[in-house]
Amino acid sequence: MSLWTSLEPASATVDPGGSTRVRLRLRNTGDVVDEYRFEPVGSIAPWTAVEPQTLRLYPGTTGTVDLTFTPPRTPDATAGPNPYAVRITPTEHPEAVTVPEGNLTITPFTEVRAELVPPTVKGRFRGRPQLAVDNLGNTRLTASISGSDNGDQLSYDIHPGNVQIEPGRAAFVKASLKPRKIIWFGPKEQRPYTLSVLRSGANPLPVEGTYLQRGFLPRWLATFLGAVLALALTFLMLWIAYKPQVRTAATEQLKDAGVSTLAPSPTLSAAPPPPSPVATSAAPAAETSTAAAGGGSGGGSGDSKPSAKPKPATAATAVNKLAARDAGRHICYRIYAEGDGWQSPECDGATAGTVTDEKILSVNIAVSGTGGSGANAFLHNPASTDGKGQYQPSGWTDVIADGKDNYIGSVKSDAPYMTGFAINIGSGKLCWFSRNTGWDWGPQTCTDPRPALGFPGTVDNTPQLAAIRMTVPAS
Repeated sequence: MSLWTSLEPASATVDPGGSTRVRLRLRNTGDVVDEYRFEPVGSIAPWTAVEPQTLRLYPGTTGTVDLTFTPPRTPDATAGPNPYAVRITPTEHPEAVTVPEGNLTITPFTEVRAELVPPTVKGRFRGRPQLAVDNLGNTRLTASISGSDNGDQLSYDIHPGNVQIEPGRAAFVKASLKPRKIIWFGPKEQRPYTLSVLRSGANPLPVEGTYLQRGFLPRWLATFLGAVLALALTFLMLWIAYKPQVRTAATEQLKDAGVSTLAPSPTLSAAPPPPSPVATSAAPAAETSTAAAGGGSGGGSGDSKPSAKPKPATAATAVNKLAARDAGRHICYRIYAEGDGWQSPECDGATAGTVTDEKILSVNIAVSGTGGSGANAFLHNPASTDGKGQYQPSGWTDVIADGKDNYIGSVKSDAPYMTGFAINIGSGKLCWFSRNTGWDWGPQTCTDPRPALGFPGTVDNTPQLAAIRMTVPAS
């Protein structure tokens, strides 16, 4: 060995976001002039700087090199002792590599971020937000979650109540908010609440949200029922006060005329004559004329039937209207949001989704000029053990022809929400953007026709699908 080395000090301590310096002393114990190259190795090498990077020494001379350590204030800078090393390669004898080793202790720090997803929830009897807790420190985080509000208007069911989160990871805590008083009639009421992250030896981290409680019955229904009841009472009182007195004067007139009022003996009466053929055939003609005229100008007998209730606008309704104006390729879609029901269909890249990120339970899709569509919903799985959701148990839909409605998911009140869905088409490209709660819009993604498939959303079990945009480009 023609090189002697020494680290001064051999062990050092540094705070994340700070820096410290260690001096490497070396002596050329050989008999020729040599130049040495220095390269940090090990897990903390990205945060290690060597100055100078090369050093030329004559035989028997000594030189020094400074090692500067600057670990970032991130979870990557693991707290505790971290071994490091410097590879020294002599130019004259590159096979005689020397690797002095040392130890750098990184001090621990704690940084926690928490966010409600979504920050505002709606419901009549309960709301179900989620609290995302991120451990941005470099040590394991142990914390408990509690809920509170002014006036004790809500009760809280939090699962899990305690979390342990490794550095750089996140945990999702499910909360169920239940109002202590039901609103039977009237407008929505806002109930602010706070979920707090509690850590030993640290101040609580509060996260504020809003529960928007709906009335059990709509306000207009209460007004309508009150008006009907008032009208009924008014009519009853008027009927009692002004009930007409009805009597007949036929008997008195007969007595004055000297005619007996005894009932005649029963006799067989002739059968009534059959209706006139002209009258019989004229009645349907008049009815047909009235129906064709749409019930006249507001008068008439009152026997005309009300017009049929218009059908809801589905994705197929919208795509067929587009195809009638432009025979090219089109795709329309609409979502069913929990608490709001079906939204109006959107087409060819427009956004279908919810402003407050309510859970999407079902999606209605229709295509034109693409050879039909097939799809399968990817749902939240309450029993998941791997953090992933599951496909809809009934599997893929049949290939639904162009201009027809394709439905995935379920609109039942207890149905699991969608985190994403798979879809394919028969010809050409299919492109999409998607957004899940707590995330920004992802980049545009495209796929080829079946058997290839597209997947707007995520397979993760928790972030619910919030909005979609889809297109079927012409080329």
